[in-house]
Amino acid sequence: MSPFRASPGFTEQWRHFDFAVDDGVATVTLDRPEKLNALTFDVYADLRDLLAELPHRDDVAVLVITGRGRAFCAGGDVNEIIGALLEMDPRDLLDFTRMTGAVVQRMRECPLPIIASVNGVAAGAGSVIALAADFRLLARSASFAFLFTKVGLAGADMGAAYLLPRLIGFGRATELLILGDRVDAEHAQRIGLASSVVEDAELAGATAALARRLADGPTFAYATTKMLLSRELDTDLAGAIELEAMTQALLMNSADHAEFHAAFNAKRPPRWTGR
Repeated sequence: MSPFRASPGFTEQWRHFDFAVDDGVATVTLDRPEKLNALTFDVYADLRDLLAELPHRDDVAVLVITGRGRAFCAGGDVNEIIGALLEMDPRDLLDFTRMTGAVVQRMRECPLPIIASVNGVAAGAGSVIALAADFRLLARSASFAFLFTKVGLAGADMGAAYLLPRLIGFGRATELLILGDRVDAEHAQRIGLASSVVEDAELAGATAALARRLADGPTFAYATTKMLLSRELDTDLAGAIELEAMTQALLMNSADHAEFHAAFNAKRPPRWTGR
């Protein structure tokens, strides 16, 4: 992680969701279960700002996002966001839509692997937040719904029309973003929207196991792999090969690569440092 933080300190408390760090694993738990963890202006803003801080922290190697109760995130709160948006002028509306998009952009630019532990419905903006994660672990009762058109808005929101076709293909993305229908966990796995599906009672354990594996692994290698996956989405083959060549040359001089060689010769597991 970058040591160049200068004057600003880290935020000690996030008021609009639960945030905890345990042995390299940071967990954001959306905590409005009575509203199916619907998002407010403040939740969006805190997510945006947290994602700007995480790359500078040395105590975090992976981020988990989940929801409390029976939902992951039901999208924007109808009363607290949608009602208020109807009263805003175009400048304020653009500030809002740029803020929501910044959450997704910072998720994709964050060097940490991000796991969406989808414990229930992920709808609207909630479905896009899960989409922007690197891994989507779904409980069997979970579902997606990119329902923006069902509220009279474009299905292309928060980067969904950029990310979804690249994940599941143009045709399927067209169907999901235009029709906005519910996608259950099994269908999400069949089309590549879910990394894996587990029984509801097994979700927490499966999430913890993946988070532990990532936190204990070669985090520098993971971060550069995520960066290349994002950057090469819009790069031609020659540019991609050159970018990969330069990155690989950098990592060949890393402490973790040298540690692999030492561990291999000593017939022991590597002790990764993320350097």
